[in-house]
Amino acid sequence: MGAHEEKIRRLRELKALSGLGGGEERIRRQHEQGKLTARERLELLLDKGSFTELDRFVTHRCYDFGMERQRVLGDGVVTGYGTIGGRLVYVYAQDFTTFGGSLSEAHAAKICKIMDLAMKTGAPIIGLTDSGGARIQEGVMSLAGYGEIFLRNTLASGMVPQISIVMGPCAGGAVYSPAITDFIVMVKDTSYMFVTGPEVVRVVTHEDVTFDELGGALVHATESGVAHLAVPTEEDAVFVVQKLLSFLPSNNMEEPPYVTPRDDPLREDAELDEIVPEEPNKPYDMHEVIAHIVDDGDFLEIMPAWAQNIIIGFARLGGHSVGIVANQPAVQAGALDINASVKAARFVRFCDAFNIPLVTLVDVPGFLPGVAQEHGGIIRHGAKLMYAYAEATVPKLTVIIRKAYGGAYIVMSSKHLRGDINLAWPTAEIAVMGPEGAVKIIHRRALEEADDPDAAREQLVQEYRDKFANPYVAASRGYVDAVIEPHETRPRLINALEMLHNKREALPPKKHGNIPL
Repeated sequence: MGAHEEKIRRLRELKALSGLGGGEERIRRQHEQGKLTARERLELLLDKGSFTELDRFVTHRCYDFGMERQRVLGDGVVTGYGTIGGRLVYVYAQDFTTFGGSLSEAHAAKICKIMDLAMKTGAPIIGLTDSGGARIQEGVMSLAGYGEIFLRNTLASGMVPQISIVMGPCAGGAVYSPAITDFIVMVKDTSYMFVTGPEVVRVVTHEDVTFDELGGALVHATESGVAHLAVPTEEDAVFVVQKLLSFLPSNNMEEPPYVTPRDDPLREDAELDEIVPEEPNKPYDMHEVIAHIVDDGDFLEIMPAWAQNIIIGFARLGGHSVGIVANQPAVQAGALDINASVKAARFVRFCDAFNIPLVTLVDVPGFLPGVAQEHGGIIRHGAKLMYAYAEATVPKLTVIIRKAYGGAYIVMSSKHLRGDINLAWPTAEIAVMGPEGAVKIIHRRALEEADDPDAAREQLVQEYRDKFANPYVAASRGYVDAVIEPHETRPRLINALEMLHNKREALPPKKHGNIPL
């Protein structure tokens, strides 16, 4: 064998070696835990044959604690680029079979390299997390590596979409990288996130808690709001990320992908005429309204299990990607509370950063009252949603379906916050407060002196509803652009989107505003 052939043989040998990560035994253990390897995950995520790996032969630079004898090619993370649906993405997948996926200086440098490339070329970053945290043997160098990643997460924010798929442990300082990204998908039963683990919690607070109870996928999807989606399997996680990307542009300078619609843009839906109950306090499911309006009823809901009194997610109207924000009358009557305000505000800002038009469906009785809400800072958190809508310059379409009371009317993408097209159904009630509360305040003395207070109250409530709680007062002022029949909603929204396609609106010159975080 000549020198040239020997070099080729050596290259192939090294490639095969690096492909095994921490070795066949550790790969077997990974599979026994119901987890795929880093390379298997990337194979599922990316278009077949599209992955190009970078830094395959990188090894750590630590010479202490016996680490000089433990060198594995790739150093616990697989990095590179490929395509999803034919569109370029940059990826990294931590390899738990190598040093537990722990982050070293070299490991971090590999991730930073592909993040830098993503920002240079304007393509999404997808991180697959499965790591024991910072590599203890490297001390401050591993911490510095995390800092370098956090910096790039921050610089890339609003420039290219960033998605984190947590497929195993993510603990300590490591959690702050996914936290800065736009979306976090977690896998039930195998993934968890927490700043301090169960052992530390047990010692410090004397609380006995399991990994899942402390930071499992369901906890973060339902209690903390850290995870945007929690799915049963790694295959489901990959599928939902592929679908999510189909709604998003590759960067902040591009428009979202357009898909030729199969659903008729002029389709009217008579079922919408019957969807709102006659009784103003009777709930209904806003998901039904969304399904009747959007293309093919296809709606990707984000954070479906947290702050369920508000709905957010992606859909298409006439083939155009839109972000939907909708009050949910079936949960807490659709009132805005702390969590709902934060959930919607961050979603609005994401859509605005990536040129995705906003469609807001309104049925809100106000902000949720109570001591817990006031002491928890509902004023500050509610202001986040108002700020987000006011700051957004993408096309903003609003449909008031039923209630729109008080400050919540203003916050939910009203004309006063630069809403572009604001429509209302005939069932809309736009007022300072609900008729019942208004009558108690305005006519308190008359009700006290009435022979039949109940009959008098009922009459006064109806008078208030007829005079104030309807869409025509707002329409007479131009605060509502049109009162439409419910079945017209889909074609009217699509028509407005087409009209606003070339919308240009700027903010006053400044470094950035000071949102009440």
